Amino acid sequence: MDPEALRQAIEADLAAGLKPCAVVATVGTTSSTAIDPLRPIGEICREFGLWFHVDAALAGSATLLPEKREMIEGLELADSYYFNAHKWLFTNFDCSLFYVANPDDLTRTFEILPEYLKTAQDRVVTNYRDWGIPLGRRFRALKLWFVLRSYGLEEIRRKLRNHLDWTRKLAGWIESEPDFELLAPVTVQTICFRHHPAGLDDEAELNRRNQELIKAINATGRIFLTQTKLGGTVTLRFSLGQTNQTLAHVERAWEVVKETARGLGK
Repeated sequence: MDPEALRQAIEADLAAGLKPCAVVATVGTTSSTAIDPLRPIGEICREFGLWFHVDAALAGSATLLPEKREMIEGLELADSYYFNAHKWLFTNFDCSLFYVANPDDLTRTFEILPEYLKTAQDRVVTNYRDWGIPLGRRFRALKLWFVLRSYGLEEIRRKLRNHLDWTRKLAGWIESEPDFELLAPVTVQTICFRHHPAGLDDEAELNRRNQELIKAINATGRIFLTQTKLGGTVTLRFSLGQTNQTLAHVERAWEVVKETARGLGK
């Protein structure tokens, strides 16, 4: 997100008689794990009185590592913050962590208290039914508790650091191959890349070939890659983070990608 473009959009809305209410910044976008600059966005939200929500769906797990907390520099300006433990914190689907600076903002919005819900403990306990739309809520916290108790913080950090280290290794391998190229900065554990054979610079043909490559790789049944489009460019996404993944898995997966890509040209 471009903070200056955000400011211009807010001012244009106000000039048109509209009232903006919220801004959502992202730490690790789905397609390419891009990271928005939280502090300048948060400062603009404070200036105009807008709710500032930060979505760190996958990348938020990395902030358990002190060396990755720069990704959320300025988070203290947020009104709410969210990330998914089921994406990269070794927890079964679904389990999301939601933080809010002022819980009263939620309860004033969602609280209902008909006679049949009143109890003597209403002012003693926290009723999370008042924090959102559903009246009934699943007990998702227990499975995350088991993960934390099973591994402990340091083992979780070791796994995350391994994934980040292996991602950097893989990105280096991709860059060292003359017929492959990275298509986005590598911020956490997802790599965006494509096959780009020497002498082939027609974008339409490159898109077609990489679309075929994704299908061929997944058809092997050995690994599974997802895809996206960045600026209209068909992009392969290599995402690390499985609980028991090893460097050997990454090495074998990269061999599958290279063999399949070069096999398509024959």
